Amino acid sequence: MILAGQYNEMKVLRTVEFGVYLDDGNEGILLPKRFVPDGLVEGDTINVFVYHDSEDRLIATTQQPLGIVGDFVKLKAVSVTPLGAFLDWGLMKDLFVPKSQQITGMRPLGEYLVKIYRDEQTGRTAATERIEQFLNNDVLTVAEGDEVDMVVMRRTDIGYLMIINKQHTGVLHLNEVYRTIGVGDHFKGFVKKIYPDNRIDVVAGKKGYTRVEDETTKVLRLLKENDGYLPYNDKSDPEAIYLFFGMSKKTFKMTTGNLYKNRKISFEKTGIKLVED
Repeated sequence: MILAGQYNEMKVLRTVEFGVYLDDGNEGILLPKRFVPDGLVEGDTINVFVYHDSEDRLIATTQQPLGIVGDFVKLKAVSVTPLGAFLDWGLMKDLFVPKSQQITGMRPLGEYLVKIYRDEQTGRTAATERIEQFLNNDVLTVAEGDEVDMVVMRRTDIGYLMIINKQHTGVLHLNEVYRTIGVGDHFKGFVKKIYPDNRIDVVAGKKGYTRVEDETTKVLRLLKENDGYLPYNDKSDPEAIYLFFGMSKKTFKMTTGNLYKNRKISFEKTGIKLVED
């Protein structure tokens, strides 16, 4: 069954002057000529994205949208009407957000975190800002230590609320943030802790010391650029460390501890010093 809003592997049914028709079990779905790869002939198969065009017909494209059904993505509004807003998702036809699926009202050029979904009644692809209805931690599909895909949902007083594997929510605490992030950013991380009430704490990056190894080069470079000495240590303010190194205080301590064990730096009263070879 061919579904709108996702990729489909389809066979070329017939060639016409304005493109090729792909086999959907009926009369076929058009792949316009501009998107037909050179050498594609009847009987070949091709992976295409299927969606409804401006006349509400299913159409295929080899363009890659910024998201498919089920994805949480940050998109820019290109126009707004009394019925809803249209978002740029990288295709010729913009993605519709019904007025009822907006939270505060969208404005042209504004960027919004939405979930792409398929309307059950019409089969059309649309988007909604009301994303929390799709997320719950009642039954978890992750365990402590699992690698997960994360999307930044919003900032809170203690950190960032994250979407985990498109299913759950978790918190990335501020002291675990080691680079600049914003709503809609996608990156990998792992589950640090699961509480009895199924609240989840997550950490960005790789598990364990692999992340520290990634930061080691940065600390050594900064030391060399500052005559072998930096006025930061485990007593420094976390915000000062983050602003200078772009990493959390915890990561800084793990990184410098690793460098000290490998005799690359020494700890001084007011900072760290590069050990000469």
